[in-house]
Amino acid sequence: MAAVKMYTTLVCPYCVRAKSLLKQRGVEQIEEIRVDLDPAQRDSMIALTGRRTVPQIFIGDTHVGGCDDLIALDQRGGLQGLLQGA
Repeated sequence: MAAVKMYTTLVCPYCVRAKSLLKQRGVEQIEEIRVDLDPAQRDSMIALTGRRTVPQIFIGDTHVGGCDDLIALDQRGGLQGLLQGA
C-alpha cells in the first residue's frame, strides 16, 4: 500500500473525515504533519501544494488535495488504485 501523508491541525473536522475515509479503505498508517504545532510546516505545505487549507493529502508522490478532493476521488473509483500503487 502506498504511503499516505496528511498535513493537518488538531481541530479540523475535514481532517478527521479524511482520516476516517482512508482507514475505511484499509490505510493503517497516516503520516500526520501538524501545521498548527509547527508554522514552518504550513509554509512547506503551501510551497508544495499552493494551498493554505488543511487537510492536504498525499498518497505516494501524488497530491490528492483536500478532503473534498479525496471523497471525489473515492466516488470516481480512483482511490483504491492509488492506494495500491496502480
